[in-house]
Amino acid sequence: MRDDTILFVCLHGAAKSLVAATHLERLAAERGARMRAEFAGTEPDPELAPAAVAGLLAEGLDVPGQRPRRVTEEDMRAASRVIAFGCDPGAIAPGVPVERWDDVPAVSEDYRAARDAIVSRLSALLAGGNTFTVDPEEQICDIS
Repeated sequence: MRDDTILFVCLHGAAKSLVAATHLERLAAERGARMRAEFAGTEPDPELAPAAVAGLLAEGLDVPGQRPRRVTEEDMRAASRVIAFGCDPGAIAPGVPVERWDDVPAVSEDYRAARDAIVSRLSALLAGGNTFTVDPEEQICDIS
C-alpha cells in the first residue's frame, strides 16, 4: 500500500468494505484525487456478498476477480487511514488509529441505504482534502 491508501475493514471483507473501497476509488477518480482503497475482513468470507456485487453492478461498478481476504498488521500499518465497519481490528495492529463507521446499515438488508451512508461519509472525507490526518472531531478509536 502507498501513503494515499485507505483500508476499509469489515467482519467478512465481503460487503461494506468492498462497497466503500469501490466507491472511494470512483469518487477520487471523478475529483482527480490520487488515492487507493483496499478492503479486507477480520473473518473473511470465501466469496463477495451477492447483494454488494449486484448493487455495485447496477451502478456500473464491476469488481471482477475481487475476493475477501484477511486483514493483516502490515495492511493496517501501511494504510494512511483505517476505517472499520462493525468490527474491531485494533488488536491486529496495536497503536494504529481505527475510525469506526459502525452505524452503516447491513448491505444485505438494504444496499441503497448502506451505499448512501458510505458515499456520504466518503464525500465528506474527500471534501476535507486529499491528506489523511486524524481529525479529533471525527469518530476515531485508538484500539490497542
